[in-house]
Amino acid sequence: MLTNIGFNPEEIMTQNTLTKRLSDYQPYPFELEMVRLDFRLDPDATQVRARMAMRPLRAASALELDGEGLVLRKIAVDGRVLAASEYTQSDTGLVIHAAALPAQTFTLETEVEIAPAANTALEGLYMSNGMYCTQCEAEGFRKITYYPDRPDVMARFHVTVAGDAPVLLSNGNPVAQETGRAEWVDPWPKPAYLFALVAGDLVAHSGSFTTMSGREVALNIWVRKGDETRCAFALEALKRSMTWDEQVYGREYDLDIFNIVAVDDFNMGAMENKGLNIFNSKWVLASPETATDSDYERIEGIIAHEYFHNWTGNRITCRDWFQLCLKEGLTVYRDQSFTADMRLGPVKRIEDVSALRARQFREDRGPLSHPPRPDHYKEINNFYTATVYEKGAEIVGMLRQLVGPQGYRDALDLYFERHDGQACTIEDWLKVFEDSSGRDLRQFKHWYTDAGTPRLQVSDDFKDGTYTLEFTQKTDQTPGQGDKPARHIPIAVGLLSDTGADLIETKILEMTEPRQSFVFEGLSQRPVPSILRGFSAPVVLEFDTGHPPDSAFLLAHDSDPFNRWEAGRRLALQTVVAMAQGGAADPSYVAAIGALIKDGAADPAFCALCLALPSEDQIAQALHEAGKSPDPVAIHRAREALATALANAHEDALSALYDAMAVSGPYRPDPEPAGQRSLRLAALALLRRIDGGARAQALFDAADNMTESLAALGQVVAAGVGEAALATFRDRWQGDRLVMDKWFAIQLTASAPDQALSRAEKLVQDPLFDWKNPNRFRSLMSGFAANHAGFHRVDGAGYRFYADWLLRLDPLNPQVAARMSTAFETWARYDLTRQSLMRAELARIAQTEGLSRDLSEMSARMLG
Repeated sequence: MLTNIGFNPEEIMTQNTLTKRLSDYQPYPFELEMVRLDFRLDPDATQVRARMAMRPLRAASALELDGEGLVLRKIAVDGRVLAASEYTQSDTGLVIHAAALPAQTFTLETEVEIAPAANTALEGLYMSNGMYCTQCEAEGFRKITYYPDRPDVMARFHVTVAGDAPVLLSNGNPVAQETGRAEWVDPWPKPAYLFALVAGDLVAHSGSFTTMSGREVALNIWVRKGDETRCAFALEALKRSMTWDEQVYGREYDLDIFNIVAVDDFNMGAMENKGLNIFNSKWVLASPETATDSDYERIEGIIAHEYFHNWTGNRITCRDWFQLCLKEGLTVYRDQSFTADMRLGPVKRIEDVSALRARQFREDRGPLSHPPRPDHYKEINNFYTATVYEKGAEIVGMLRQLVGPQGYRDALDLYFERHDGQACTIEDWLKVFEDSSGRDLRQFKHWYTDAGTPRLQVSDDFKDGTYTLEFTQKTDQTPGQGDKPARHIPIAVGLLSDTGADLIETKILEMTEPRQSFVFEGLSQRPVPSILRGFSAPVVLEFDTGHPPDSAFLLAHDSDPFNRWEAGRRLALQTVVAMAQGGAADPSYVAAIGALIKDGAADPAFCALCLALPSEDQIAQALHEAGKSPDPVAIHRAREALATALANAHEDALSALYDAMAVSGPYRPDPEPAGQRSLRLAALALLRRIDGGARAQALFDAADNMTESLAALGQVVAAGVGEAALATFRDRWQGDRLVMDKWFAIQLTASAPDQALSRAEKLVQDPLFDWKNPNRFRSLMSGFAANHAGFHRVDGAGYRFYADWLLRLDPLNPQVAARMSTAFETWARYDLTRQSLMRAELARIAQTEGLSRDLSEMSARMLG
């Protein structure tokens, strides 16, 4: 983003290498009233003609336009071709000198040439297996034409696309279509990052939706021929999303048509371009034979997320990229709420918190920590992070708790009424809550501006019927931020009797001070506290040693599903951490799991979550926080030993549960049968430790759905007897690109640590390893990095292998290379040998000549 902050035209050459700061923001000095784009598609020489009606907002201002990789053929103002002396061109943009511009509204015309087939970065206009596709968020539109590529510049677009592709799509509504030519008009102003164009030999799976005001909307999911039979679930998910947004938020769709396109080569999961969502095909295509239960749930959630952006991201967008969490955090919260309503709410909450802890808490603890709204960056692509998305969603959830469900709806109604058609800030967002609820949210704003995860320590006291909970909060220092003020934290608390009955039902305590006490009077016995119910705030809860929580009791009796699961997780983590340091399995944990298995059929999905042990990465973090240097090999052995102990102790009950949870009849991705399958497969994962993978092999041979087939494959690989099954799977599915991504990933995540690197080195030689495809690259490399002990080999060979491939990918696709470099972000938690080896690889990356801006910034931040 180029902002008009007073630099000379010549300085545009170096502007994109400078740190961009929130404090430097200035409004763009021109208003765009209309944009007409004319595309003449050609793989090697696409011509883009742009006509922009522009109105100066202040006198004597140069016109600064972003542009990268463009061949300029023409530039004219009001029909007059400009002389070379009237503008300055560079690798990153174009500046038209003030003297060349009229004082009133004028029309700027440009003609450029671009080469989509050579665009391997997959930003701007590129090609995916013969199909033209765009990805413009965050700053990809500048690779299409010269333009003020910043989110606060909004205009109406009229687009003409000409080419030999049978299907020609863009934003908005179609106004003219004929062979080789199509015109699209988007009546709603939008920033350039929401522009989209797709052209190719595609077929549509179509339907329609009637809005709450009675308008008929045409729905299409466009895919390659042969994939149309795997679109039905995505289309139904879209309809459910549209209905839910009307019922829960009062938001109606605002165009005559809604198109989704599935693309094989895509850096992200999906993109919410107005009226033309572009999706990674992974999150559209599904059939029982090729997609797992988790795939179906993710497809439903991502379809909803991108549709919900129509109002929270498109109709109301962000003023600048520092405000990214405004649109993403809110929309993640909305899609999480939608999935909770469509499926099992408590299970969804546990899954969301598990993901938050695995990704965002890890981010907050390391060198990549940043606030949900950062105040500076060098490359915005590096800030599409768990902090912006998932922590941003948690902040919205806390706001809802503070003002209540009706207060939240009132605030959102005001937000849509006040800011429709605007590019907004976090301040605008918080102001609608203050104005609608009358609350002062100045302290709450620290959740947006301060990095780090608060640590909430609790102690209690009981005397003469009075129970006191005392909380102390502290947020550790993070890069660029020292001591931090107290946060406004909603703490959901319940009190249980010694029989498990609720003495006091859930109550929200609002903590605003560094140390604060809350008193409960009139109690007949010391209660068992259930604190942070529903994970009411994204904090780390710590107990002093006076009266630690009775985790086994809470696991058995807590009326809050999240805290029941949390109690089991706490027991499991304590047990496996002790075992990694030479201890034995905690009998109370083993017994508690036995009781859970006995009652598991009553709530299969919940029971399955409780049977899943903490990941090796989570165990390593727990050891690090305890002041220990985690040994990845010892962690792996301890986790395996605990799983084996559980299997041995409860073999009969697990076997009975495995048999009882078999689902009869045709496959359905609905919550109930999916919950049964999840519990059956959780039991299988434990039983594999004692039957050598026999049950898993039998299930693999008999499975009629991908959920069970893939899980069974992972278990036979983990048992060391999976080579034949891997070959069978490959032979059957080698023609299906998405299923083969699973094949590459599963054998690396499931392999024994001492075999992971050799297997990865063999797989990169496989003819099916198309490393230039983001999905395929991620499946192999992420699978390898997820093999904790295999990646963290003490000889550093895993680090070298991973860094070599990042450096190979970076010149072609810097965005994916930078995002995947976060495998190195936890270097500081390990022993000195591993620290040295990881830092050496980061230094090698950072010192590589010609390194992209994306990967350069990430490696520098991780090195500190």
